[in-house]
Amino acid sequence: MTTSFAVSDALRSEVDARLRAFVDRQRPLVSAPELAPLLETAEDFLAGGKRLRPAFCYWGWRGAGGDDDPAIFTAAASLELLQASALIHDDVMDASDLRRGKPSAHRRFQALHEASGWHGSGRQFGEGAAVLLGNLLLVWSGEMWRTSGLPDEAIAAAQPVHDRMRTELMCGQYLDLLEQAQGGGTFDSALRVALHKSGKYSVEQPLRLGLVLAAREQGPWIDRLCVEYGHKVGIAFQLRDDVLGVFGDPAETGKPAGDDLREGKRTMLVARTLAAATPAQSADVHRLLGDPALDDEGLSRLRQIIEDTGALTASEEMIKQYLYDALTSLDHAPLTPQSHQALTDLAIAATSRRS
Repeated sequence: MTTSFAVSDALRSEVDARLRAFVDRQRPLVSAPELAPLLETAEDFLAGGKRLRPAFCYWGWRGAGGDDDPAIFTAAASLELLQASALIHDDVMDASDLRRGKPSAHRRFQALHEASGWHGSGRQFGEGAAVLLGNLLLVWSGEMWRTSGLPDEAIAAAQPVHDRMRTELMCGQYLDLLEQAQGGGTFDSALRVALHKSGKYSVEQPLRLGLVLAAREQGPWIDRLCVEYGHKVGIAFQLRDDVLGVFGDPAETGKPAGDDLREGKRTMLVARTLAAATPAQSADVHRLLGDPALDDEGLSRLRQIIEDTGALTASEEMIKQYLYDALTSLDHAPLTPQSHQALTDLAIAATSRRS
């Protein structure tokens, strides 16, 4: 089995089909012409993405003995609605202009307001509309999950996991805002934000959802696997995201180079940099980090400091170690051979991606 199969081909096709079918069922509820921009923006956001969360959920299901019930694709696909909701809200909070190389949702709605010559603030309208769209997708994610067609007892067993995942995500978003506002900088605080905001709901909880849906219970081996594999892949996933936010190619990431630095993101990469920086380097980081007008010279200076302090090398080594530990944990879980290979492929894909 190749990585592309585990992440994209057959599974991605199934997830895409389920998302299209669900949105089509919602059309009568949003059929008014004035609501067309909401639906169009939602469809654009749902059309992209790596589908990693549904993949972790699906292979958790298969790993715990789940059968070929097609309803699992619908349940897993609902995670993409949650992801789209989180991205839209995240872009508002970060004042991001782009997402996947296109205008972010709030910028699209702002442009609509300004082009239409409407009253009031275009920026305020754009942000408000984006918040509402994110909320709508959050509601839809719950509906798609509940009506997936999986047995009631399976949904009931996994519902606490589903609820906790969404709570962790929202708390993580708040912790992220708090971290930026307080000007934090420790690795532990950055790790806590990363786990709640991204790591857990990207890897650990989708995997746990699939496992519990199939097993109908949260047995000891499931908890152990979700911590030893899911937790570690989740951290490595976010560390990779930190690196891409500073050194990523805009053609691959869909966001301007160094956008995380302009937004003042207190990531694990930045925390490691500050911990190892000289007083002069630290002063430069504090002066440049979070500057919306950060130019190429300032971006180059920050990148150089990150490299000179060894933070970039240390982060890459951490990613490798977390990945190694996660893959080793798979050998001790009673997984089917096919799911063992798929989860290996997924861990590699999640931690070595370029976008």
